[in-house]
Amino acid sequence: MLRELSVRHCSFPLAAPFRISRGTRHAAEVVVVELRQGGQGGRGESVPYARYGESVASVLAQIEALRPALAAGMGRDELQARLPPGAARNAVDTALWDLESRLASVPVHARLARPAPAPVVTAVTLGIDTPEHMAQAAARLAGDAGAGLLKLKLDADTTANVARLDAVRRAAPAARLIVDPNESWDIRALRDMQPALERAAVDLLEQPLPADRDEDLADWSGRIPVCADESCHVASDLPRLRDRYQAVNIKLDKTGGLTEAWRLLRAARDGGFRVMVGCMVCSSLGIAPALEIAREAAFVDLDGPLWLKDDLPGGVTLRDGRLQPPAAGFWGG
Repeated sequence: MLRELSVRHCSFPLAAPFRISRGTRHAAEVVVVELRQGGQGGRGESVPYARYGESVASVLAQIEALRPALAAGMGRDELQARLPPGAARNAVDTALWDLESRLASVPVHARLARPAPAPVVTAVTLGIDTPEHMAQAAARLAGDAGAGLLKLKLDADTTANVARLDAVRRAAPAARLIVDPNESWDIRALRDMQPALERAAVDLLEQPLPADRDEDLADWSGRIPVCADESCHVASDLPRLRDRYQAVNIKLDKTGGLTEAWRLLRAARDGGFRVMVGCMVCSSLGIAPALEIAREAAFVDLDGPLWLKDDLPGGVTLRDGRLQPPAAGFWGG
């Protein structure tokens, strides 16, 4: 039976600007894939990321090139061989998971031999700002929103970073902290930041150095676990990360979907890495598949839709610091 493919670009305005070391974002630009077969439909979403040489146009072109194969019934195994890891494969892979589950009337979580997704404690991100503004945001999130895990975006300004970190810790003394410089430090900045990181009792330091400087971590021995983000995309990356990183961040836009994300999860756990699951700024359609990884992650960072002015109906919500799964039937059967 032939499948019908629909692929389109959607733009979700943000409720407030999102600033990291690479720049400021005002909208989430996503690609949505819909596959229809036998009266059922499956959806998937991805976020093209310039850091990995992707654009909305390039991802749309990659998916369009697969139109004949998808119409003829191409499955997830063939997809892994036809597309490299990245946003295009993620959108198609997660749409296939959704479609397969609906056709079989078996939810994705049951196919993975797991219970239905439950609420999870997620990190809530603080974009780069002045120490005062970041402290105000931390106090509000830790208070009104009940957020127990905060993620601080930092940049290359060590002096400002120390002030930001100290201010946030004072404002939210009980919150667990993740620090994410998005590759903006060098090994000297990492050394210089250690006293502040330890003083603030940071739980995890995410990708402080550029991915092409992983070797600088070979002789590093700090008290704060270091997590590979841009340095880790798929399971085959893990051998070169040993003795450099203690954790890995699994993002479906890097792995190219849930299929490889599940492989990476198992391999990371077998290899002794702690697991974090993360996301780009996206809608709840991009988060729903990642919740299948979140149940086994030590750190969950799936607050992407919380930045949107308007998310998709029935999507995830934050309640008392916990991310509530989407409504029944939203994704995955």
